Amino acid sequence: MAAESTAFTPLTLPVLPLDDEVVLPGMVVPLDLSDSEVRAAVEAAQAAARSTPGKPRVLLVPRIDGTYANTGVLGTVEQVGRLADGDPGALIRGRGRVRIGAGTTGPGAALWVEGTSVDETVPEPLPGQVAELVKEYKALATAWLRKRGAWQVVDRVQAIDDVSALADNSGYSPFLTTDQKVELLETADPVARLKLATQQLRDHLAEQDVAESIAKDVQEGVDKQQREFLLRRQLDAVRKELRELNGEQEGEESDDYRARVEAADLPGKVREAALKEVDKLERSSDQSPEGSWIRTWLDTVLEMPWNERTEDAYDIQGAQAVLDAEHSGLEDVKERITEYLAVRKRRTARGLGVVGGRRGGAVLALVGPPGVGKTSLGESVAHAMGRKFVRVALGGVRDEAEIRGHRRTYVGALPGRIVRAVKEAGSMNPVVLLDEIDKVGSDFRGDPAAALLEVLDPAQNHTFRDHYLEVELDLSDVVFLATANVLEAIPEALADRMEIVRLDGYTEDEKVVIARDHLLPRQLERAGLGEDEVTIDEGALRKLAGEYTREAGVRTLERSVARLLRKVAAQHELGERKLPFTVRDEDLRELIGRPHHVPESAQDPAERRTSVPGVATGLAVTGAGGDVLYVEASLADPETGAAGLTLTGQLGDVMKESAQIALSFLRSHGAELELPVADLKDRGVHIHFPAGAVPKDGPSAGITMTTALASLLSGRLVRTDVAMTGEVSLTGRVLPIGGVKQKLLAAHRAGVTTVIIPKRNEPDLDDVPAEVLDKLDVHAVTDVRQVLELALAPATNGAAPEVPVAA
Repeated sequence: MAAESTAFTPLTLPVLPLDDEVVLPGMVVPLDLSDSEVRAAVEAAQAAARSTPGKPRVLLVPRIDGTYANTGVLGTVEQVGRLADGDPGALIRGRGRVRIGAGTTGPGAALWVEGTSVDETVPEPLPGQVAELVKEYKALATAWLRKRGAWQVVDRVQAIDDVSALADNSGYSPFLTTDQKVELLETADPVARLKLATQQLRDHLAEQDVAESIAKDVQEGVDKQQREFLLRRQLDAVRKELRELNGEQEGEESDDYRARVEAADLPGKVREAALKEVDKLERSSDQSPEGSWIRTWLDTVLEMPWNERTEDAYDIQGAQAVLDAEHSGLEDVKERITEYLAVRKRRTARGLGVVGGRRGGAVLALVGPPGVGKTSLGESVAHAMGRKFVRVALGGVRDEAEIRGHRRTYVGALPGRIVRAVKEAGSMNPVVLLDEIDKVGSDFRGDPAAALLEVLDPAQNHTFRDHYLEVELDLSDVVFLATANVLEAIPEALADRMEIVRLDGYTEDEKVVIARDHLLPRQLERAGLGEDEVTIDEGALRKLAGEYTREAGVRTLERSVARLLRKVAAQHELGERKLPFTVRDEDLRELIGRPHHVPESAQDPAERRTSVPGVATGLAVTGAGGDVLYVEASLADPETGAAGLTLTGQLGDVMKESAQIALSFLRSHGAELELPVADLKDRGVHIHFPAGAVPKDGPSAGITMTTALASLLSGRLVRTDVAMTGEVSLTGRVLPIGGVKQKLLAAHRAGVTTVIIPKRNEPDLDDVPAEVLDKLDVHAVTDVRQVLELALAPATNGAAPEVPVAA
């Protein structure tokens, strides 16, 4: 391989700049003489050629962004004339490379430079590697030219044998950039230049193959879609022709929605809306996403039981017997269901089933502590009425669309839970249990409780419109049963639409009956025991309910029964106990340990909470039902304690105000009550409510705090068997409070025998079970003086009172 060599004869040539253009040796290019620099260079070359033989010569130099290249091409002006568009032009042929030197002077306005020509000859014969390179370049160039259909150029390329000329021939390639052409121009070695041209051509062919492959795949996909579209249109046309030939028999295809809609028993407006959607479906293409949305909507509408209704069981006595058999107690809700069935029976008999488009549904809210049977009662109501039952869990629901459904514009849209409940029931008059309605939350997505306003309004729900269905749905024949633990947690507007039925808990006798008739058989089955193998006598059940559990419901009682049976089964398998076995109350401690809730009256007198002055027993209502609440009071040492009132036990503002009122009453009426009120002025008073981790609020502990303070000052103990509830005023009046039934049930569970309530709460005693009232001595009072007379034990022998001092 020959290295480059330079000639010794210098050349003086006018410069013809080429902006963003490159001309390689061997190329013939037309140039526009209207460009001043091109015209000046050609005219200067013509002027110089008049004194020397040969054609005018110029130096073609690429100018990239105003910068000249280091190498140019010697070009001869072959012809001057007109270009194809009529402008003056010159035809110039590239002859060879020239190294550009220093500038010089010459005729005309052109720039003249000195340069030396580059020798680009390659010795003959060609080495083997160079010959292979020439062969490879010709093959690649032939493949590229054939793709473009340039057959004449193929023969010309094949006829080139000179390595330098073959490499410079790539200057005609339109895919090369200006920088790539400059690189070819400045590569003086012919073999290196041919390698560079070969690599550039090889890269371009590889890119072209990838582009052609992608274009082919895209075209095949488009062709497939067009072919599928055409075939489906032809299939639709064939089906249409077949339906016309069959007349009214349109086939039984599952996707023939028009036939399904027309055959379905739909209400008028629903049918009209469904047929409009069928028209849209027929006009849309199968590839359109709207088609799948319409099909899903039509399937949902066709699956709804628009005209399906179950016949109510109007056997009123039979329904009452079913309710009594499945639930003990709960007389209020049983009476309400019996009244509803009786009214429905009379309305049907008189042809008043539908009045003003509305049917005779019901909306009841069962409010009570956990474990009293609110959820299971819904299923019993459906059983008694002969209706389908569906449970809708609302606990933790935060999205309004869960109730009213999603708009069909959203991907994955679904109808709301109410529509899905009716669809699941398969009838338009089921019993729908809205469980835990007080646990519904709200956030930025909306308020589900507000969406329930229309559902639970008997004046509106006959035209309920779900966002997904967008057709009217008649819910006026549905019996809605909502369950809640706390009535105050239900929004006021929603609670106003429901009839509130309170379930305030069971008495001890009712718990024993429930455990015997319902809990024990169920837990025997779960423990794998037969009714003839293990029995629990009534005394053991009563002790379980009274001393091992203290709750409004029966969940903990059921767990205790289950634990008892598991212990017996395990002992039998270990060979420690033989069956059959009867569990008696004296066996409970051996099987499940000591009781956890021993009544105060059953404890040692010295261990009772009220065994010291300043402790009184109150009654309160919590989310788990009624409960006993103790109030403790003490006086600070006059030398170390600061005067004032201190309250502890996580008390709310209302309860703090009640404590201030109680203290103010005793200060103003201490002399009348024969109390040493001087201690209240100089010593700090501390009132504490045990169970300090539990928040407490409300006015009903007023007389309890007053009694505790009076006991503290007088030194007289508060009777152990007395519990009280009531609000106190500054004048000593006892004002009414709420939750009397729950509080009396709690007092009964705690073993209290005497209860003090406000006089104006006497009508609430009608709701308390008779067996509880028989065991309680209830005193209705109007003044705190009556409370103190009833609650405080007599003074002992005139001894000085021992006032507890706070540490």
